[in-house]
Amino acid sequence: MGSHGVLAEERSQLQPFELDIDLTLVDGAGDVDAIDDTVDYGRVAEKAAQIVRQSSHHLLESLAGEVAEALLEEPLLDSVTVAVRKLRPPVPLDLASAGVRTTRRRDGQRT
Repeated sequence: MGSHGVLAEERSQLQPFELDIDLTLVDGAGDVDAIDDTVDYGRVAEKAAQIVRQSSHHLLESLAGEVAEALLEEPLLDSVTVAVRKLRPPVPLDLASAGVRTTRRRDGQRT
């Protein structure tokens, strides 16, 4: 739940959001079957949820970018793709969701 959107009504009340996060590990991460050799997915999920709850963005693109940049702080990640969907967006059509997807790489490239 978060308060993101261009319209004042979107920013004045909590709305449901859904995120898909795809992580690409650096070479060698996970080669050994040990928890210390990979990314803590619980920490990743909590960090993303905290950003959705505590920040406020006009654009989903900006929200997805903030989440991606924050997740790249994990040392074993080479890149991260974040898809953000606003469930029940305030548009004059019957849409279940509207969303964006962005990818950030440790080398600074964006897609």
